[in-house]
Amino acid sequence: MLAGKSALVTGSTSGIGLGLARALARAGANVMLNGFGDAAAIEALRRDLAAETGVRVAYHAADVSRPEAVAALVEAAEAAFGAVDILVNNAGLQHVAPVDEFPEEKWTLIQDVVLNSAFHATKAALPGMKRRNWGRILNLVSVHGLIASPYKSAYTAAKHGLVGLTKTVALEVAETGITCNAICPGYVRTPLVEGQIASQAQVHKLPPDRVIREVILAAQPSKRFVEIEEVAALAVFLCGENARSITGSSIPIDGGWTAR
Repeated sequence: MLAGKSALVTGSTSGIGLGLARALARAGANVMLNGFGDAAAIEALRRDLAAETGVRVAYHAADVSRPEAVAALVEAAEAAFGAVDILVNNAGLQHVAPVDEFPEEKWTLIQDVVLNSAFHATKAALPGMKRRNWGRILNLVSVHGLIASPYKSAYTAAKHGLVGLTKTVALEVAETGITCNAICPGYVRTPLVEGQIASQAQVHKLPPDRVIREVILAAQPSKRFVEIEEVAALAVFLCGENARSITGSSIPIDGGWTAR
């Protein structure tokens, strides 16, 4: 489906980003991985994914909170594959606190990683996409790009900004073969969320199954996690030719959360 295309996925050494990278590679795209982690484990991951899929898989350790590192990351992907046809802005982090107690350095870091890195990566990748008259930009946003939750001011602000960036880019390139869309998952069962389940079980003195239903998924009407594979399948579809008229969209995949 994506044979001959090349993708760059930020924050792709674990969680949703890794699931997206795997799905794109299995669809035939070369993939540039990015993120933090144990160097040996990442190399094993890269090697195994390349062996499984038969595509080229590379890795770059850019810290996407730094604009110059983002530019170097895009440049490295173009050097490795000849192009960045698909850009997935997935890198993110979270911090929870009331607004009046929110650490300013955490606010800045979240904006840098979630919103500013997507701007810098998009700016760097667009010239090549325009020359080829083809490109797919996907921003992994979360439902917090569409709604708010208490104590997540920085994350919600950054994700709302990412929705706005998605719309603007889509309008600017609407007459080219480039699309730009936002995917907005609800709660996805990732290693990070698994840790939250354990900690909330201790705080509320509840068994894990009740924490999942009554605390973690309280706002998600389906009362089930979104699976990484579901998000990845949507991403692969949006990168295909049948999605060429879908652009500027923010697509919830949230078990009905935003239908309330």
